[in-house]
Amino acid sequence: MKKIFIAGLPRTGTTSVCAAFLELGFKTAHTAYTRDALNQAQVIADTPVFNDYKKLAVIYPDSRFVYLERAMTCWIPSVRQLLTRMLPRLETQQGGFNDTLKRCYFDTFKNLSAENISCDKYLIDIYHQHRYELLSFLEAKQIEHLILDVSQPDSLQQLSGFLGVHTNTNIRMPNLNQHGKVTAWKQIVHPLKIESTRNGKADRDSILYSSTI
Repeated sequence: MKKIFIAGLPRTGTTSVCAAFLELGFKTAHTAYTRDALNQAQVIADTPVFNDYKKLAVIYPDSRFVYLERAMTCWIPSVRQLLTRMLPRLETQQGGFNDTLKRCYFDTFKNLSAENISCDKYLIDIYHQHRYELLSFLEAKQIEHLILDVSQPDSLQQLSGFLGVHTNTNIRMPNLNQHGKVTAWKQIVHPLKIESTRNGKADRDSILYSSTI
């Protein structure tokens, strides 16, 4: 199955775009932590995509990518709030988040610490390095992709044009998880929604990509 990977960093609008994909008729997973989720979903966002995009592009050839960008003035306080809230569960050796999520955050947000999270330059450098490396990879491999800012009034029309599907020109992109909220996806009930875990359990990181096709 050809995939569409939403490769923006956290707090760039991944949940909003996933909700749009559901309404456009695509089986969508906002995060994927099991092989079943990776295989079943047509569209996958957030973790592990923002970190593992090179591996996913190899495993699923002919896939397309949507890179989400966001103005620094909005992204910095939003991602700072998220990382500050997540840090204790990322750092704990017992429990906390699953190992795939931990690996992806620590790989992308190098030297993650409370001190660095509080530093604008640290976050800006992470954002720009990720953007440069991702877009350079997509261009070098000639992978079809769209650069999208969900705050733009025509962002849904840009997305539908990229996908080759028709949407009403008066409809706007969903605007979910505002003001630091992160639970909007859990509240969505939709027949095309793919759960990221198996009844709350994730596959071990070491086997996540084995036998995925």
